[in-house]
Amino acid sequence: MEEEKVKLLIIGSGPAGYTAAIYAARAGLNPVMYQGLQPGGQLTITNDVENYPGYPQGINGPQMMEDFRTQAERFGTDIRYGIATDVDFSGKPHKVVIDDSKSILADAVILATGASAKWLGIESEARLNGSGVSACAVCDGFFYRGQDVAIVGAGDTACEEATYLANLCSKVYMIVRKSEMRASLIMQERVKKTHNIELIYNSVTDEILGEHTVDGVRIKDVVNGEYRVLDVKGFFVAIGHQPNSDIFKKFINHDANGYLKTIPGTSQTNVDGVFACGDVQDYVYRQAVTAAGSGCMAALDAERYLVANELH
Repeated sequence: MEEEKVKLLIIGSGPAGYTAAIYAARAGLNPVMYQGLQPGGQLTITNDVENYPGYPQGINGPQMMEDFRTQAERFGTDIRYGIATDVDFSGKPHKVVIDDSKSILADAVILATGASAKWLGIESEARLNGSGVSACAVCDGFFYRGQDVAIVGAGDTACEEATYLANLCSKVYMIVRKSEMRASLIMQERVKKTHNIELIYNSVTDEILGEHTVDGVRIKDVVNGEYRVLDVKGFFVAIGHQPNSDIFKKFINHDANGYLKTIPGTSQTNVDGVFACGDVQDYVYRQAVTAAGSGCMAALDAERYLVANELH
């Protein structure tokens, strides 16, 4: 297997990875980045971004990520296509296998592989993703101000996003698969007390309607088998996220849901010289701006580590 030695390896290329690359490159660390399965991360499937500072008129997600990439390359980041398929963090230097065919030996590694939203898996959901279908109410709720929307989910996140949407939208239909929610009691009560949220129990999404944008959603009552069409312009999926952390779990401490753990106030993991940033370790905020901030932290932490160990 081909082998290459680098000073700093960054795995992942969303806001966290690119920001880490920008800071690391400016610090003379000659970072090598492998973009992963979805170059640019989740923002590449987001049509409009209006809440990231510096874009007063808003920007589409793919263009924003292209701007991030251009800036990282400007300072000398070596950006490559490839997927990390295995790691060995048991010794130093750290070893990362790319595409099952090449080993990268790195003095320091930044993990910025992000997280993936869980989806329902129906064709119309994928087709209208970014055109009325979203997995982030905080990101996209603004576009449906004064309109009716639907959200599917039954946990704390779904309740939180439903109440957020209720402050913007005329009506929020909350589609719950079972006869009760699994959210905490306080979150359930908050939803039930919100006048413009309508809870629809024992129901599943059958089809999201619309050719180019969402025009409605057809749901099915799982008890009596009856169908109902909700006249909505936005459809939000809030059934959870899955951190892209599987190959790291045998070495990096993680929580029950797979999010990588870092030492509070830092990006340092339990493995010396391995740092984590962005959504792969953030189960709370999951925003582009917080991911970018944690990417900055990871680059600074990596630089200090390399200097302290005379590897810079």
